[in-house]
Amino acid sequence: MNKHWTAAEDDLLSELWGTVSIPTIAARLGRSESGIINRARRLELGPFLMAGDYLSLNQLMIALGRDNVDSYLITSWIKNRNMPVHKKKRYKCSIRVVYLDEFWEWAEKNRNFIDFSKMEPLALGLEPDWVAEQRHKDYEAFALQRKDLWTKAEDEHLIYLLKKQQYGYRELSQILKRSGGAIQRRCRDLGIKYRPVKADNHGKNAEWTTEHFTILTSGIKCGDNYVQLERKLGKSEKAIRGKVYNTYFTESLDRVRSMMGDGNFGYGAPEPTVKQARYLSGYRVDVRNQLSYLAALLKFHANELGYDPYWQRFMCKNWDDVGGCGAGCSDCDNCTEFVRIREQYCKRCGATFYERADNDFCEDCRKARKKAAQRKYAILTKRSKK
Repeated sequence: MNKHWTAAEDDLLSELWGTVSIPTIAARLGRSESGIINRARRLELGPFLMAGDYLSLNQLMIALGRDNVDSYLITSWIKNRNMPVHKKKRYKCSIRVVYLDEFWEWAEKNRNFIDFSKMEPLALGLEPDWVAEQRHKDYEAFALQRKDLWTKAEDEHLIYLLKKQQYGYRELSQILKRSGGAIQRRCRDLGIKYRPVKADNHGKNAEWTTEHFTILTSGIKCGDNYVQLERKLGKSEKAIRGKVYNTYFTESLDRVRSMMGDGNFGYGAPEPTVKQARYLSGYRVDVRNQLSYLAALLKFHANELGYDPYWQRFMCKNWDDVGGCGAGCSDCDNCTEFVRIREQYCKRCGATFYERADNDFCEDCRKARKKAAQRKYAILTKRSKK
């Protein structure tokens, strides 16, 4: 005969139900698993996975407006962004579950990645204070830039606007309610030969002022996405993405917010690798100038030990290796006619070089142009003989 349930056993079952596995509860109470399940039904403890402070992964995705758990979610949410997921054993199978306190902590760090506009208020119970604000921002972002499929009418409108050659990505984004990246991809998918007008990246409008960086810092910290940042800064989405990537080497605003911490924009930015620095114009110009300066020093300070009493002649524009000092001075130490060789910039490669004579091209580019002219002359001569 089955022994009767005591009040103490009922209290322990209610406490353990949904927090530990059913076999563990059965072992603690010395009863069968079927007896545990039947008693839980009589006590109306509810489904096992709804009794704890957690949800199954499927239930969480439904609350967030997603259909199911697919391979993209496992890769992008769990593997790439370290979403906290646990396995809970029920009977003989394991089910992925998510604890709500861990989820909200993770969601705050990835608030730009999750679309809270699809989640009904209080769908997961009591929400943190920042969720309501982020839900409103996601609603606003969807109203400004749609994410659904393109229609035939939209494709025709896009082609019509591109043929006029009057609008850039920012203007097209405001007209079509699509992001700049979506427009760029749609042009490629449809094989449209026309492209948006390039933005004017020169002049005062392209400069980033202290006010711009202040707005950008505040927007990233409070969870704005690129749509809101575009409206606040008055710059295109592509320009903002480029500035963020060139500083932090990622376009994810969640990662940027994590690296930035409590500092301003640029704080906590990682040092670029050699491969990354190759594609940054600022680093390329700086390295090129430093190498040009080093090459000039090695060239004009050939006697690095300083044994030559007139070492400064190597940097004097009045000096000639054949005729000597053009100013008629015989003592370089007491010379008052010293004129330093000025920097020159090559029109072909942009490098900085030092030469006494004025030249539009550096020595290497002059040699390359001479070889190109010789090849061209040889080809034309060969053709004329035929």
